Amino acid sequence: MHLKSSLWLYGKGLAMGAADVVPGVSGGTIAFITGIYDQLLGSLKKCGPSALMVLFKQGPKAFWSHINGTFLLTLFAGVLTSIFSLARIITWLLATYPIQVWSFFFGLVLVSAWHMGQQIGRQWSVPAAVTLVAGVGIGWVLSSGLPVAITEIGLLSFFFAGALAICAMILPGISGSFILLLLGFYAPVMTAIKTFNLPVIALFGAGCVIGLLSFSHFLSWLLLKARVPTMGFLIGLMLGSLNKLWPWKEVLTTRVNSSGEVEPLLQANISPAAFETLYGMPAQTLSAVVCMIMAIVLVLGIDFIAARKA
Repeated sequence: MHLKSSLWLYGKGLAMGAADVVPGVSGGTIAFITGIYDQLLGSLKKCGPSALMVLFKQGPKAFWSHINGTFLLTLFAGVLTSIFSLARIITWLLATYPIQVWSFFFGLVLVSAWHMGQQIGRQWSVPAAVTLVAGVGIGWVLSSGLPVAITEIGLLSFFFAGALAICAMILPGISGSFILLLLGFYAPVMTAIKTFNLPVIALFGAGCVIGLLSFSHFLSWLLLKARVPTMGFLIGLMLGSLNKLWPWKEVLTTRVNSSGEVEPLLQANISPAAFETLYGMPAQTLSAVVCMIMAIVLVLGIDFIAARKA
């Protein structure tokens, strides 16, 4: 892989990692709009028992080539760099400029769903329409903030949380960070990353690896056997997740997290005018619209560059 291609791929990994830190935005969405989604799933799919057979029979070089090791190493180096370096920045941006940040990601997911639909083109069918509606419903319910009560978080539970969250992280539209938020693990995981808590990071990372390798096989099989209905379902998930990303919210209930901070538990979407009336502060509609447009232009620009390279 040439240096320029490696840096470009590393940058895509940085973008995926940044998205994975934010509840409501999926790294899978970034992988899709940057044109590496199928290659990522295909590479992960090869990281199984067959790879071990290649290693023992043909040696390390054949094994590395079989799993597309350079691609995975470069991409996940970017993902991990982003997660560890941007965890503080993104959480600060969400706390300081929440309307602008959520508006940006709203535009990002919206245009990504459109972009994904464009790839289906004239292949839309009744099964695809059904899976699209099902995806919207599931995405909407998941993003509505189902109350999950977890009072005690054991060390081993971070392993299972990682395995579950990583499945959502590689699905466009469903955020692994949001799944962690629903399960009550988001704040503990973010704290572990910030403080470099090695036992928690190791268990959570092991869960991610196991979940990633197992779920990628299933998702690759679905895309191979029923690509259009599966794509329809993924588009539905993305559209349903817009419920979570709407910038103007009314807090219905709150909870105290593991750090002793009060945070929203259940929220309802409201209009910018209702937001101003309810909270007595500017809705910042203009800057929100600008951020949405910036996200749309960014995705279309990436698509244009990718098309030119192709």
